[in-house]
Amino acid sequence: PGGTMICRFDDTNPSKENAEFQDSILHDLELLGITPDKVTYSSDYFDVMFDLCTKFISNGKAYADNTDKETMGHERRHGIASKCRDLSVDESLFHLLQMKSGSPEGQGWCIRAKISVDDLNKAMRDPVIYRCNPQPHHRTGNKWKLYPTYDFCAPVLDSIEGITYALRTNEYRDRNAQYSWIQQALGLREVTIWDFSRMNFVQTVLSKRKLALLVEKQVVWGWDDPRMPTIRGIRRRGMTIPALREFILKQGPSRNIINLDWTSIWAINKKFIDPIASRYTAIMRKDMVYSQVNGIGGFPLVKQKQKHPKYPELGLRNIVYSSKIFLDQDDALSFLPSEEITLMGWGNAIVRDIIRDPKTQLITNIALDIHLEGDFKKTDKKITWLSQDQGLVPAELVEFGHLITKDKLEKEDEIMSYVNWKSEVRSHAWIDAAAGELRANDTIQLKRKGYYRVDQGHSDGKPLILFSIPTGKLA
Repeated sequence: PGGTMICRFDDTNPSKENAEFQDSILHDLELLGITPDKVTYSSDYFDVMFDLCTKFISNGKAYADNTDKETMGHERRHGIASKCRDLSVDESLFHLLQMKSGSPEGQGWCIRAKISVDDLNKAMRDPVIYRCNPQPHHRTGNKWKLYPTYDFCAPVLDSIEGITYALRTNEYRDRNAQYSWIQQALGLREVTIWDFSRMNFVQTVLSKRKLALLVEKQVVWGWDDPRMPTIRGIRRRGMTIPALREFILKQGPSRNIINLDWTSIWAINKKFIDPIASRYTAIMRKDMVYSQVNGIGGFPLVKQKQKHPKYPELGLRNIVYSSKIFLDQDDALSFLPSEEITLMGWGNAIVRDIIRDPKTQLITNIALDIHLEGDFKKTDKKITWLSQDQGLVPAELVEFGHLITKDKLEKEDEIMSYVNWKSEVRSHAWIDAAAGELRANDTIQLKRKGYYRVDQGHSDGKPLILFSIPTGKLA
């Protein structure tokens, strides 16, 4: 209580940062209902950090180095001191100024913290804290030609901005000693580090670089594709903020690295969407069956029923009853002659004539005798149906699978080799006329088919587009 939430953008690499990414992060926070008290940028502190780097060198705790990247990596792995480690303070400061100017000579140099050559923790082996990059920065333009690394930026700014606890995932654990060393060496207030494990999900990639490749290669529609493990992606698929919050709090700040299954988070989500999901009926258009219901009047009858059997506050919708109805092919194929079935929300009926297409053996027509005095508790088949005598709403139902075929991708795995190219399946249906009122972002349940989020309402001749919402049950 009484704390300040800071959203800081670590925009220290002009080759990778741009305003679009930053805006998208703020948008995702907004989707989560999170509003930072303050938004800051590492670039706000470039002057401060440059002065601290100069101080580091002047105190003999950092030096300039022009060792090539491959050689430096070899030396750090094997505990070999750089040829530049004993440069004088003046020489290192001279090269720092060359870097600042962005001259061809300066571009070949970096600044390294002088911690250790052969520490068992390789993160302590003289890490690079400043690099030269002449590319313009999206916020500071051409003012700077050198930029601090994250390893230098994080401990400095966490201290300066008054951070009390630095929450860092396990992959930074080796760098914790380095983080503390930089704060102590600069005489800055020390910040307590709290480690926790990243959330990993099976058949899911969370690397920004690999996700960007999926967008670039058009495996997905964009960052808000419902198959993407982004905030906007899972929100578009139908995830609610309360469910997301409950799931994360249940995990707690664990240090154990585990691969979570998506079924657990979607199961939590179900209890939040069920009370707000109005019920509708859909019949698949492919191989739809025409059925004549005998024993009722010839005119359609309209009745109002609750949109949700348990939540009357969701309102009422019209149900149309008539002698001509549509049935799903899969249901019709299961019928036996003279079998008694239940037409959901109506009553029982007895199967009479079953007419098949002689070539495909699919059912085209079925005759039913209404039998309202029948006991629905004694029937095995509870069937959804739609009256033909209403303005049915066309809908496109979209089901999604995992984007990745492998449970856990390793760093060296090439993501395109493990793409599931059949992760999106579309089908077409008719929905009862009441669905014409649905708008984008509504959550509904299609009886016997599942929960859906409306991605596009029905207007101007366009069909409803419904995204299937998982419920945690295995298919």
